[in-house]
Amino acid sequence: MTQATATAFKSPLHKMTQTTQTCLWNDSASIEELKYSMEHGGVGATCNPVIVLGVLKKELVNWKTRIEALLKDFPNATEDEIAWKVVREISVRAAALLKPVFDAQGGKNGRLSIQTDPRLYRDAKCIVAQAEEFSQLAPNMIVKIPVTSAGIPAIEEATYRGISINATVCFTLPQCVAVAEAVERGLKRREKEGKEIASMGPVCTIMVGRLDDWLKVLIEKENVAIDPGYTEWAGVAVFKKTYKLFRERGYRIRLLSAAFRNHMHWSEMIGGECVISPPYSWQVRFNRSDIEVVSRIDKPVAGEIVEELGRKFADFRRAYSENGIAIGEFDSFGPTRRTLRQFIGACHDLDGVVRDIMLPNPDA
Repeated sequence: MTQATATAFKSPLHKMTQTTQTCLWNDSASIEELKYSMEHGGVGATCNPVIVLGVLKKELVNWKTRIEALLKDFPNATEDEIAWKVVREISVRAAALLKPVFDAQGGKNGRLSIQTDPRLYRDAKCIVAQAEEFSQLAPNMIVKIPVTSAGIPAIEEATYRGISINATVCFTLPQCVAVAEAVERGLKRREKEGKEIASMGPVCTIMVGRLDDWLKVLIEKENVAIDPGYTEWAGVAVFKKTYKLFRERGYRIRLLSAAFRNHMHWSEMIGGECVISPPYSWQVRFNRSDIEVVSRIDKPVAGEIVEELGRKFADFRRAYSENGIAIGEFDSFGPTRRTLRQFIGACHDLDGVVRDIMLPNPDA
């Protein structure tokens, strides 16, 4: 590469988006963070209660007046109802910033990913109803649905209704296959009825770092002795195997790498027709690195690492095997429980932010 060519790229992430088929989405709906991401090739973004909570903590000076206005406009609304109005507004603002990308790429990218209420994870009908409402907030919305037992039929039905979905709370190969099959069923139902699917852009997230996190929990719980570097590869191994299988079967859904814990959750996915979705802080870190931007998606994780992970952890074997977890077992899988608890907890914390504005503490 000549010096002139090298300087044409603003950063490693920008180079990735310009020289490979791997896309960059920003794991935040903060406008300033999204602008940074888009400057470096970002073409999408995500939002959920955890993200909104983070935005409000950073930008409360800007949002306090708006929350006060919402409280005035909706005098009978609960703090939870006001909190979700804020979720909607933050999502719509980010979606507007991405709309030109959405128009230019025909719906494949340029989407804002908004999450259904995680407390609905057991109720397929409620998930679909909220997904339908959220999808109408802006033309370029993509709706997150958890990969739980109820989430799978919800994903099929939402897809059938023309909603682009982002499957979340997902960590394993069997979850991904269940999602891909559900999306295919939904798409085929639409095709059979002559309904449009060309502009839909479904994705399936693998929260790679959260699988790594879980194995580290098991190390302590079960007194496992293993090279600590091996656990950093667990999510990567699942992602690469799932990507290969999806390509072989021709599923009409892209994989998305999320929950970053190390650079391999980005660097090992480069070259794939997939999405990476790092938070702003990780994007800054990657852009300041000297990691070479080369395709690694087809380079398998070392066999001895995969073998050792499988030998030491039953839950890695379950995550790495297509039939390792049945749909009825999705809700009880350790990472699923931990993630849902965090997301649900963020809903309560978000309510607390609104409550402090609605009913300021007189003792403070």
